[in-house]
Amino acid sequence: MTPSSTRRSAGILLFRRTGPDGVEVLIAHPGGPIWARKPDEGSWSIPKGLLDADESAWDAARREYLEEIGSPVPDGPHIDLGEVKLKSGKTVIGFGVEGDLDVTTVVSNTFEMAWPPRSGRMQSFPEIDRAEWFDPETAKKKLNPAQAAFVDRLLQALPDAG
Repeated sequence: MTPSSTRRSAGILLFRRTGPDGVEVLIAHPGGPIWARKPDEGSWSIPKGLLDADESAWDAARREYLEEIGSPVPDGPHIDLGEVKLKSGKTVIGFGVEGDLDVTTVVSNTFEMAWPPRSGRMQSFPEIDRAEWFDPETAKKKLNPAQAAFVDRLLQALPDAG
């Protein structure tokens, strides 16, 4: 992985229409014991992950969605939602895609970490522990503050959405 790729992630903001002018978005809650103790607001994310060397942002977003959600990105066009910069300095590139998903089918890949801290005992945890549909205003409160801009940009791109 190149140094620049470690600072860039890409992800999918899945959306579905809930009526003539309504939209819901799918966001994910990070897994693992550290996130279990954090406040709910501001902790959620779009399904996303690091770009591999020589990988396009769109390809990385689709790969990460599959890994974190457990199903492929729905077929169809995507909306470029631009970039945001997290407090950590990492850049996240977002794409909006219309589709539907039964959140009870979400199965995330896992990661390993020493837990409890300094115990030397490795444990596996899901990258995301759940994904849920939210109306745009609720999603913006739950999302990492920088990523809330993706919801606003999606709504701007969908002139008939709330």
